[in-house]
Amino acid sequence: MIERFEGEYKWLSNFYPCDIEIGRKIYPTVEHAYMSAKCNDKDWKRTCQDNSISPGKLKKLSSKIKVVDNWNEIKLNIMKEFLIQKFNKEPFKTLLIQTGDAHIQEGNTWKDKFWGFDIESNEGENHLGKLIMEIRERLLMTL
Repeated sequence: MIERFEGEYKWLSNFYPCDIEIGRKIYPTVEHAYMSAKCNDKDWKRTCQDNSISPGKLKKLSSKIKVVDNWNEIKLNIMKEFLIQKFNKEPFKTLLIQTGDAHIQEGNTWKDKFWGFDIESNEGENHLGKLIMEIRERLLMTL
């Protein structure tokens, strides 16, 4: 079981460098692309393309943006789209395939029970881990 996206599994993190393209615009991580997708403001989208802003700082800045109206309905599909981009690139594709059938959990201590699994409360939906495992299954079927 992969319990957390750290150490040898740090590359699973949305904060790990990996260019993601949205409409000919390049974002330095999945997190940057995801934060950009949350808001239609052009200045915000330019901010999200800036690789000098860490994913963590960008996530904090996003608390001040106006999120698109239907965000809760589309966010899983948006994340999946960006993860598919990431895991169809090397070395991520090979690394993901090499995890075999290991359960992938985005364990965290910052109480994210939607995308991850809060280790302190032992609760969480782990949507990020589930999406990554779904992508891995599709990749394994193409071998």
